[in-house]
Amino acid sequence: MDLLQRFLNLVIPPTALCVLLVLWPALTVRSIGQRLFKVVFKENVRGKIVAITGASSKLGQALAYQYAKRGAVLIVISLDQEKLRELAENCKKWGALDARAIRADVSKEEDCNRFIDEIINQYGSLDHLVNNAGIPEGFLFQESPDLAASRHIMETNFWGYVYPTIHALPHLKRSRGKIVVNASVVSWLPFPRLSMGGAAKAAVANFFDTLRVELGTSIGGITIVTPGWIESEMTMGKFINRKGNIAVREDMRDQQVGPLPIAYAEDCAKAIIHGVARGDRYVRFPYWYTTFLLYRVFAPEVLDTLLRVIYVLPAPGRKDRAPLSKVLLELPGLKTLLYGPSIRSVHESS
Repeated sequence: MDLLQRFLNLVIPPTALCVLLVLWPALTVRSIGQRLFKVVFKENVRGKIVAITGASSKLGQALAYQYAKRGAVLIVISLDQEKLRELAENCKKWGALDARAIRADVSKEEDCNRFIDEIINQYGSLDHLVNNAGIPEGFLFQESPDLAASRHIMETNFWGYVYPTIHALPHLKRSRGKIVVNASVVSWLPFPRLSMGGAAKAAVANFFDTLRVELGTSIGGITIVTPGWIESEMTMGKFINRKGNIAVREDMRDQQVGPLPIAYAEDCAKAIIHGVARGDRYVRFPYWYTTFLLYRVFAPEVLDTLLRVIYVLPAPGRKDRAPLSKVLLELPGLKTLLYGPSIRSVHESS
């Protein structure tokens, strides 16, 4: 057996590379053709039944409004009933054929089963399931007094995607519907203070990649979205702390996000809707984050060192041991330039 493994180690990699080089031109032409076809024949979501979890979040609301503008029937789901009711009414004004708010905790399977049943009982089908729920963390794993916060994060950020999906699958198969997944850029980018959140999102990405293979063409498709820093409760300074409590601290936001620009949730939602309508497997927004993916694959030690120097190690000469990510934002005008959308959001919600 050892001899066979050595033989395969010697033969398979160069053979596979040679085959890939031969197929590359054909695959490129095929990919271009597929993209042109998708642009011309993209899905019209008017009248489609769309369920969005985590709908009270910034991105959840933006997605709901984009679907509403296109005439979808919306079911918005989260724990914040007051926000949901207002969102549902606004969606009708934006053009939704109908909109309904359902309060549910996606970390509980019985809640997910219930809201899927309610949707089917009222509308008879489900066309898009948008898995968007999530809670952010803001602490180094080694600072955790126990695993209570980590378990809560995993229950919401991973199982909160699996539970709605398993109960929605029979209905999505009947309608040849689609699944949309917010896996976040931290599913592959090892961002400090997001160890458990990143682990959950990595599990989400792998789960839905595998599910795509298992389901084949029995549903309309699965689109995995990996947003970078966009308008969210997190970029406004709202985190779950190491004790498992929700805390609002803009100084923690400055340390966590650092010198990376925050994009508008509306722009991200538009990119997601266009990608889903085209049947894209992945939507990356902002697209320039792909640069980090190249380093993740080809120079991981460089990426790891860069993230550690900027986000973990104390900046030289700082008695408060603040990392470079926070120190850089003390430069005049830089925070306003980089955090414009979230600063605007804070003012709007105050």
